[in-house]
Amino acid sequence: MSDNISINIRKLSLKAKLFRGLADTTRLSILECLRNGERTTSEIVRETNQNQSNISNHLACLLDCGLVRNRREGKKVFYNLNNERVAKFLEESDIVLAEIISGLYKCVNYNDESTMINIRK
Repeated sequence: MSDNISINIRKLSLKAKLFRGLADTTRLSILECLRNGERTTSEIVRETNQNQSNISNHLACLLDCGLVRNRREGKKVFYNLNNERVAKFLEESDIVLAEIISGLYKCVNYNDESTMINIRK
């Protein structure tokens, strides 16, 4: 296997890891929340309607993956998207979603319960 193919496989593997990280609805809801600017953990909990423990676990994951950053101010920890490209990525995904949404509703390969509920409505 050439070095070039090996590099491409590693890059694709990292890309797949990124998309697996984004495939969780809680993590995506946190990222969407942070598109509107910096938030504390408690604000994220309130805006996403999730429990503190769940949000903290997902924030740790997003921090480890480099999608968000944080800063401490006294007892409060503030979270923000790591950079503008993450926000643009989410924005572009909205555009792609709008263009292919009917195909996603018809897709039987990646069904989840929340999607099925929306289809039935």
